[in-house]
Amino acid sequence: MVSIIGMVAGARGGYGMSMFAAQSSPPDPCYDENGNPRRCIPDFVNSAFGKDVRVSSTCGTPASRYCVVTEKGEERSRDCNICDATDPKKTHPPAYLTDLNNPHNLTCWQSENYVQYPQNVTLTLSLGKKFEVTYVSLQFCSPRPESMAIFKSMDYGKTWVPFQFYSTQCKKMYNKPSKAAITKQNEQEAICTDSHTDMQPLTGGLIAFSTLDGRPSAHDFDNSPVLQDWVTATDIKVTFNRLHTFGDENEDDSELARDSYFYAVSDLQVGGRCKCNGHASKCVKDREGNLVCECKHNTAGPECDRCKPFHYDRPWQRATAREANECVACHCNLHARRCRFNMELYKLSGRRSGGVCLNCRHNTAGRHCHYCKEGYYRDMTKAISHRRACKACDCHPVGAAGKTCNQTTGQCPCKDGVTGITCNRCAKGYQQSRSPIAPCIKIPVAAPTATYSSSEEPTDCDSHCKTPKGKMKVTMKKYCKKDFVLTAYSEAKGLCYSIKACELSRFLQMDTLKVPRSI
Repeated sequence: MVSIIGMVAGARGGYGMSMFAAQSSPPDPCYDENGNPRRCIPDFVNSAFGKDVRVSSTCGTPASRYCVVTEKGEERSRDCNICDATDPKKTHPPAYLTDLNNPHNLTCWQSENYVQYPQNVTLTLSLGKKFEVTYVSLQFCSPRPESMAIFKSMDYGKTWVPFQFYSTQCKKMYNKPSKAAITKQNEQEAICTDSHTDMQPLTGGLIAFSTLDGRPSAHDFDNSPVLQDWVTATDIKVTFNRLHTFGDENEDDSELARDSYFYAVSDLQVGGRCKCNGHASKCVKDREGNLVCECKHNTAGPECDRCKPFHYDRPWQRATAREANECVACHCNLHARRCRFNMELYKLSGRRSGGVCLNCRHNTAGRHCHYCKEGYYRDMTKAISHRRACKACDCHPVGAAGKTCNQTTGQCPCKDGVTGITCNRCAKGYQQSRSPIAPCIKIPVAAPTATYSSSEEPTDCDSHCKTPKGKMKVTMKKYCKKDFVLTAYSEAKGLCYSIKACELSRFLQMDTLKVPRSI
């Protein structure tokens, strides 16, 4: 008990500040002197101090008599008074449970007289947020109860689980064995004990429950999710199930006996730390007045229990003494504002990176927005993080075989006979057609024939180039008999050519590919 009280006193004393402290900003406990993240935890406090406690029974409405039993040697005496809720000097409200406990001027909450089994009296305290509770203690102004239970809630009072039972009749009252052994298999279960009845005082008795005392994994708390869950609570409830009457209810003066037995507590304490999972050194009030952790290490949430937005490159973890487990930002090359975590990718990377960028901007794509999306290519003169690192391919709608160009050079995939980085003109030896499927076709060339003399008959140009002298000049009168073919002889090459008349207008090939009117 001395160690518990010492811890609370130390916690309260820790709030004092030197008059010179404001002149220099204290170092952040969540980072070392080199700025590296490290585990940090809020101060150890009495989280019940100053908070409201809801009780199921309070004396004084209506006013009633109560008698305090005192001992002098082997004799007992009773000092009787009046409890009256309308008189400030004679009232015993629940606010006295969590006010400043002054042993020289005790203030006690008090229940109605003789609230006997099976009627219960409950005290319910809301901590305001999740705390890691180290102990729950009650200092009594009345005799300690014969049977009582301490419960906790992790969901703000929606559900309750037992923390500890106290009774001289564990089996009868709670169907629990007395003083059961705690093992790794049951270290998250409440046990029942009768230790609180040893050397029972009539007033001033203390019941203190330590949440980790005797739990096998307490020495390795950082690595025990079971105990981390076990000590977590948002609310505490104490249920008084049976008065300790010492058999006095059988006395002749039963009315006096009834007036002498009630529950009265001078101090309710819940020692622990604001639960921040090692990512905050203090708790503060938010805009709505709720108590929340002042999160560091790129974490967020009332308990720093998740990574803050865009810091999902590795999974959230509680900080430990060895590793701060700081949340890491996704690597998106400044092209995305959102990302998500992918466990499979994280495992494949050797547990180094699992972030996937979402909605890449600036015409980028990929898990890290690290390449250009379809229809764009890299401008190698700019860094990938530049907002104009990707340029449009601008592939010709007819000449290109697709919209995707080479990511490095920007070269579009051209159809047969088409050339240019954007596929916008016909290649050498090709001419434009009217077809969007084959916009450039080869320029037709007649099959070459050997030169011949006047005494020889021409082979390929038999009916078109025949002349007794072996040579002739093509004139308008010598058009081929067939209206779509013109036959000509080249003196320079000694060859005869057949040219379709319909192709004459395309002999002068244009440099740029034109989109046919039919498209």
